Amino acid sequence: MDGANRTTVTEFILLGFPGSSSLRLPLFVTFLSVYLLSFTNTLIIFIVLMDSTLQTPMYIFLGNLSFLEIWCTTATVPKLLATCLSRVVAISAPGCIAQLHFFFSTGATECILLAAMAYDRYVAMCSPLRYSLLMNGQICLKFSAGSWIGGFFAPLLPIILVSHLNFCGPQKINHFFCDSDPIFKLSCSDTFFVEALGYTCSSAVILSSFLLTLSSYGSIVATVVRLSSREARKKTFCTCASHLTVVTIYYGTIIFAYVRPPAKYNFTIGKVVSVFYCVLTPLVNPLVYTLRNQEVKKAFRKFLVRKAFF
Repeated sequence: MDGANRTTVTEFILLGFPGSSSLRLPLFVTFLSVYLLSFTNTLIIFIVLMDSTLQTPMYIFLGNLSFLEIWCTTATVPKLLATCLSRVVAISAPGCIAQLHFFFSTGATECILLAAMAYDRYVAMCSPLRYSLLMNGQICLKFSAGSWIGGFFAPLLPIILVSHLNFCGPQKINHFFCDSDPIFKLSCSDTFFVEALGYTCSSAVILSSFLLTLSSYGSIVATVVRLSSREARKKTFCTCASHLTVVTIYYGTIIFAYVRPPAKYNFTIGKVVSVFYCVLTPLVNPLVYTLRNQEVKKAFRKFLVRKAFF
């Protein structure tokens, strides 16, 4: 495009989901309900902080995951809700880049954190006598801090390169938030290198953490099979099955979305898949990891009794 005719884009328009006005309101109510329910993560954080019996590596990781899920949804869902109410939802170019970085940072952090949580369960189940040595409070905090730091630095270079791309119209992003592929489609710069780098970084973080998580749960299953107690096997299998369900849904959707050649991107399917890891997973995670846990339920009942008497 000739430089004299190029107009620099200062803001983008999020198109969201297509459909009639009669469909938008039910979508808004549905997404808003799920978004508000995901704030049960706040309750989990509060319980973990207030109850001294939950100050163990497992629950410290769960507290970190709950805090992370709040920010994951906050990065994308408000704009999703706005696109359900209005056909024109604008976001500034710097705001779009910031949202892109925040989305990929929290996503990378969650991948690393899920791998750390799986390793914690692996040590607890497969090496219980060495658990206090291999996963004490100090090591747990290092794992947690490493997840956050690693997650926020992993996508930094690709995001910096995206921020230096030229955008000269059209300014309509065919999504409900600033995702990488729809942004690349709008750029009038050569995006081959930044797309390849982003694909490599995403694949490295997602696949490495997924394989670590899978190998940890695989080792747990192998250990459980050798247990003599049928009741113990049943209890452990139930726990592992629920955890693996969440892990499969989360990794399955993000692998489908980001571990594939950029040229294969389909906008409609991409938006539907995004709902799973942007909206549904943050709601399901606390239900599976904590609210089904007897120790968390006991701590919550203890808190309610304490509030009733004081």
